[in-house]
Amino acid sequence: MSLSSPDSTAPPAAGAPDRAAAGEPGGARLERGVLGVGDIVFFVVAAAAPLTVMAGVAPFAISFGGVGAPAAYLATGVVLAVFALGFTAMTAHIRNAGAFYAYITRGLGRPAGLGAALLAVFSYNAIQIGMFGAFGYFAKVTMDDLFGLDLPWPVWALIGVAAVWFLGYRSINLGAKVLGALLIAETGILAVLAVAVLAKGGAHGLGFSSFAPSHVFQGGMGGVLGLSFAAFIGFEATAIYREEARDPGRTVPRATYAAIAFLGLFYTFITWAIVQAFGDEEAVKAATADPSGMFFTAMTRYVGGWATDVQRVLIVTSLLAALLAFHNTITRYGYTLAREQVAPAALGRIHPRHRSPWIGGAVQSVLAAVAVLVAAAIGADPYNQFFLWVNSPGVVGILLLQALAAFAVYAFFARHTGETSAGPLRTVVAPLAATVLLCGATALVCWRMDLFTGAGPGVNWALVAIVPVVFLAGVAIALRLRARRPEVYARLGTTEVEG
Repeated sequence: MSLSSPDSTAPPAAGAPDRAAAGEPGGARLERGVLGVGDIVFFVVAAAAPLTVMAGVAPFAISFGGVGAPAAYLATGVVLAVFALGFTAMTAHIRNAGAFYAYITRGLGRPAGLGAALLAVFSYNAIQIGMFGAFGYFAKVTMDDLFGLDLPWPVWALIGVAAVWFLGYRSINLGAKVLGALLIAETGILAVLAVAVLAKGGAHGLGFSSFAPSHVFQGGMGGVLGLSFAAFIGFEATAIYREEARDPGRTVPRATYAAIAFLGLFYTFITWAIVQAFGDEEAVKAATADPSGMFFTAMTRYVGGWATDVQRVLIVTSLLAALLAFHNTITRYGYTLAREQVAPAALGRIHPRHRSPWIGGAVQSVLAAVAVLVAAAIGADPYNQFFLWVNSPGVVGILLLQALAAFAVYAFFARHTGETSAGPLRTVVAPLAATVLLCGATALVCWRMDLFTGAGPGVNWALVAIVPVVFLAGVAIALRLRARRPEVYARLGTTEVEG
């Protein structure tokens, strides 16, 4: 069986028009060979919004899991590194920029692949659009407190929509530079805090009780693991930039490993440092009493009030960076699906000068703006409802896609034994282990959805239920294509890019 065939369906009939191979009407393609390892790492790490995750979520992890919370981030990084072993082994056999869509199609077949594509588009949109609520909330509070500029949160959210649209419309090179600068700034301020804590010896001297078994293996760590897996969302999008990467066969795997390593070690270090800033018992009390102010209190105490003000501004820019990174991921999924005639052809059109999927970017931005206006019209709280409720099913969807992708890697290599130089560790052991672990992570997030939404069981299970419904809708579309448009069905997940 050929490595390029995701299932037993025959290739397109001879003479069938291959619009996909042309990229889009007129043959325009994304800009080639412009992104190196560092550029892609900036995109995917920025999507994780490290400053927002640490200042906004890590205190909850400490409150629920105690001082063992840093170990949860380290354990998550290890699990995702296991996932990456198989994910990157398959990269050599995937010349499609569809990421989850391409991997799952080649491993589990076209119906599952299109289900994954629809779920990926939904999940990234849910995460990105919901995040505009958080952006609007933090921008309103920060600009009012620091500069006396009091505007409603929807105004700030719409300003964010416009900024993201503009940066996405322009060259991917510009986006990489902006994300690089913002990411360096947000991680830099956290590094300043951590270094200050270490220099002053913490509250009661430095210690490593966070990694003691008595603290790591205790009751509240299940929920903390759910939070920690959500903190890595975005790293898996390295493959979506294949068409724009330099030497993608090497760049994509290296960027994947680099992103996981950075996030795992950085999250672990910063969470451990904040525990040291207060001391073991005091850290849990501070996180429980004032989770939203924990990092600001530590920054003021160890660095100074000026750094706290800078941190507040950088949380806003951290969210902007994440919004742009997810926007780029969404538009490139649309581009890939349009090339294969599954999505409207307009989503695959490339700007002649900037080489960006500009119509797809405009559509995604309009969708975000409409969602912001609807949330404002119905009086939804920008953070507790618009952000958390819209964002949460997207997190579940991405974790499920990671688990499916891990199993797809195993299934792919099981059918192609002897056709790869990768050993059994990367083609059997790691994919199966990652499948089990990521299924467990998905179950943990569903089980403790209340940590993500603050809502009751009715709302939580309704949000979770959206995920399988979207996936099955994609499967149904694929089966309909197989019956009515077999030439399109046969092309799913196989459109190749150069490099």
